[in-house]
Amino acid sequence: MPKMTATSLDVCIVAIPETAGSALYGMKDVLMATGNIWQTLSRKEQQQTPFNVHIVSNRREMFFCGNNIPIQPDSDFHHLADSPDIVILPELWLGPDEPLTGRYPELIAWIKTQHAKGAYIYSACSGAIMLAETGLLDACDATSHWGYQDLFRKHYPKVRFKPEPNLAFADTAGKIVTAGGTTSWHDLAIYIISKHFSPAEAVRIAQVYLLKWHDEGQLPYHTLLRNNPHSDHLVAECENALKRHYKNGHALQLTLQQANIPERTLKRRFKSATGLTLIDYLQNIRIEAAKRQLEQTQLPVDDISFEIGYEDASFFRRLFKRKTGLTPSQYRRMFKPIIHAAD
Repeated sequence: MPKMTATSLDVCIVAIPETAGSALYGMKDVLMATGNIWQTLSRKEQQQTPFNVHIVSNRREMFFCGNNIPIQPDSDFHHLADSPDIVILPELWLGPDEPLTGRYPELIAWIKTQHAKGAYIYSACSGAIMLAETGLLDACDATSHWGYQDLFRKHYPKVRFKPEPNLAFADTAGKIVTAGGTTSWHDLAIYIISKHFSPAEAVRIAQVYLLKWHDEGQLPYHTLLRNNPHSDHLVAECENALKRHYKNGHALQLTLQQANIPERTLKRRFKSATGLTLIDYLQNIRIEAAKRQLEQTQLPVDDISFEIGYEDASFFRRLFKRKTGLTPSQYRRMFKPIIHAAD
């Protein structure tokens, strides 16, 4: 067992039935290993662990979270002896249109109280949805998995949602920090260890657990094509036309001709239904097609550019970097090995 000291920070990781077990237990394991696991592996004297980590919920009884993983809370938040120094809201299993509105009013109130008492509040991935319920993110920058950006815009419009970064800071003091995608708890754990204990120890923990700091953010992992349900049949036909003709350099003009309504009207209806302009939608189709080529083939970048409808390869490279945060060559180096991992 790690050695605790009087100066160890009390950390509460919040668990509810919607919690993702991997994020919950992974975060607890990494924080509890701080100060001792690297020292053990390198045969050096263990330090005092800086974190006293508890799993808390609205009840003490065991329950099952996502994927039927059992959780045994260390305490319920009603009966904590002391206020925590840090509160962590891990990833939740929620659909892209599933807010937490009205589900856990006592827990939401408890989180707000801890913040008012000076606790640091951190969320990973969709844990930011619970944090948004508190109102503490209103008028602040925040991030979560990019798949929840529509949910935030619809249900939490006061939050300045940023789908790009791995970490977003709601205030300059760093009292509220949200982390991005599903494994963003890695980044959050590294940040917490660095801020509250030691940057050197954060590096050692990253080395032991093979944790990667996602300085490239979420853009490389972001799918640019998402199904946004709407009832405009003409717009749906235009979407299908763009998907059919995207390789054609005149795809946009062909789609406008097929619609057979004034161009300004179509552009207005398309943006209203999809949230994107026609040109953005076409560019997203082409960039997603380029990603598949980069992942699965050895085609030169210039050939891929021509294949997806761009004769100007320099323009394609600039567009790809803007949409994904990486150059085509960087993207290929990141993802192509995954395709061939089992070869």
